[in-house]
Amino acid sequence: MKGVIYALAPAAVFGIYNFGWRAFVLFTVSIVLAVATEAVFVFREKKPVSSAVLVTAVLYAMILPPSTPFWIAAVGIVFAVVFGKMVFGGFGQNVFNPAMVGRCFIYISFPVAMTSRWNAAVDYVPRGLDDWLVDAVTTATPIVAGEGGNPVKLTDAFFGFTGGCIGETGFILILLGGIYIIWKKYANWRIPVSITIFALLAQSALFYTGVSQTNPLYMIMTGGFALGSLFMATDPVSAASTDPGRWIFGAIIGIVTVMIRTFGNFAEGFMFALLLGNMFAPIIDYHIREHKKKITQAEKASAQPAGSES
Repeated sequence: MKGVIYALAPAAVFGIYNFGWRAFVLFTVSIVLAVATEAVFVFREKKPVSSAVLVTAVLYAMILPPSTPFWIAAVGIVFAVVFGKMVFGGFGQNVFNPAMVGRCFIYISFPVAMTSRWNAAVDYVPRGLDDWLVDAVTTATPIVAGEGGNPVKLTDAFFGFTGGCIGETGFILILLGGIYIIWKKYANWRIPVSITIFALLAQSALFYTGVSQTNPLYMIMTGGFALGSLFMATDPVSAASTDPGRWIFGAIIGIVTVMIRTFGNFAEGFMFALLLGNMFAPIIDYHIREHKKKITQAEKASAQPAGSES
């Protein structure tokens, strides 16, 4: 968990640099309340607060718009820890990714506050470091603003000089952090690779048939795609745990993300796609293990000499 925090740090710091010190306060609020909430549950059992809750808090803050009211951020992180983790039994028992559970809850409960005001990144130095919150505001989400011609340059999206959620804009930093956790074997490479392949295939099919005007590369560089693919979908607790299951799990997330972004009412499809993938991960692994058992039993039966007793 500490290694994941180290990998997230550059993108998190870049979010503060991009949007202002208000982002830093959102990180602080999320971390303090996440630790305090889990402490309430583990206090009676005299157990320490897990380092996993820090990962949840940092990821949760990174997927918030920088102008999110503090009280909404507080409600979301408490909900994330309680209903995304502790009700399932605590550390290592959660079915869904806790950070995404909290984000989904406030996204649906407070849609105006979460979708109507977006702070675009400014293009001067020191950017957000001399501001509480950057002043440039747009009423369209960065993903919606990018549809129909992709006015945001791919180079800006790649380096992170765009608007969006606090920790989702630094694509190159997220990518490097993801490579680090895969190299250290904190995450399985099959999941993000599967998500990316199937998302690109689905978006390319829509783009080249004229159904969508969004460039496939732009689609994977914006929104929560990169952060979610590398740091949330790879959560070893809520993701598929068999190798074939990881490919199927990733395919579900990648395709559903594209479908929601293209045809749904919600601009950001990754959040719902991941929760849907989390829902199906256990049953995917179950059927794969059962299939392997049948193959093993069949091989043993065929290898048994004719006429021998079992």
